[in-house]
Amino acid sequence: MRAMQVTALGTPLVQRVAPVPVPGAGEVLVRVRACGLNFADTLMVAGTYQVRPPLPFSPGVEVAGVVEAPGGARLAAGTRVAAYVGHGGLAEYVAVPEARCAVIPDGMPDSVAAGFLVAYGTSHIALAWAAKLRPGETLLVLGASGGVGLTAVELGARMGARVVAVARGPERLRIAGRAGAAVLLDADADIRAEVKALGGADVVYDPVGGTLAEAALRATRARARILPIGFASGGVPQYPANLLLVKDLSVFGVHFGAWAEHSPGAVAASFETLFAWWRLGRLAPHVSHRLPLSGAEAGLDLLRRREATGKVVVEIGG
Repeated sequence: MRAMQVTALGTPLVQRVAPVPVPGAGEVLVRVRACGLNFADTLMVAGTYQVRPPLPFSPGVEVAGVVEAPGGARLAAGTRVAAYVGHGGLAEYVAVPEARCAVIPDGMPDSVAAGFLVAYGTSHIALAWAAKLRPGETLLVLGASGGVGLTAVELGARMGARVVAVARGPERLRIAGRAGAAVLLDADADIRAEVKALGGADVVYDPVGGTLAEAALRATRARARILPIGFASGGVPQYPANLLLVKDLSVFGVHFGAWAEHSPGAVAASFETLFAWWRLGRLAPHVSHRLPLSGAEAGLDLLRRREATGKVVVEIGG
């Protein structure tokens, strides 16, 4: 099969011919039609992610495709599935535990399904399960036009929150506004002052880290919940315990891979909700770039330079 692989950490992907994986017990073989790229893929390629597969490997944590060889009782051959695979998605075939596969709703394109699970799953788990976001609360979303940030804007608005979106530049803010943000703030603004003037944030959704995380922390209301999702800026925030104590703040780290491994029931329930909302037309996934398999490295560069909005998807085959 064709596969885009990392042969040395920190170097560009190369297209190689690799053996088709053999599914293990409880796994299915999926013929990949599309792979959604995530910021985690850029870290994995650099060797700075918490998961470090042995070389050579294909990045790509989520895919959409068709079950080629079933490995359990639930999914028959020919079933269209989206799957969280951890790595290996940038290839024509991938073996994945059946439990990590979700049946794609009728009518959902492969390019949408390939980028649906991680972004929407992360945001829904974070907002509904971890922070327990309530209608009428103020949700502050940093990196609001990115892959996960944009879904947090959309889901927060659907859940009845007042969403304050932070992004850089008018075009990115326009995209966040279209997704449901009520207040748009440029990342270069005084986020602390602007959000405090709105009454403060009840929930902070933070895939960015760095100085924005510090400003958001200072803009919280009492008993706010802070959700560290990632550190796209490169700066890992440090939360002072005295401020957490005085303001009665809670910090919930949300890593989708860990939830998929340790709380599969919660993840499955979340997907049921998200797919139902999609069927009802309540979600509008945004894919900014669709690239061929040979363009996977260019797709990762879009994420590294933070030039993409929504999802970047690599289309592999029909």
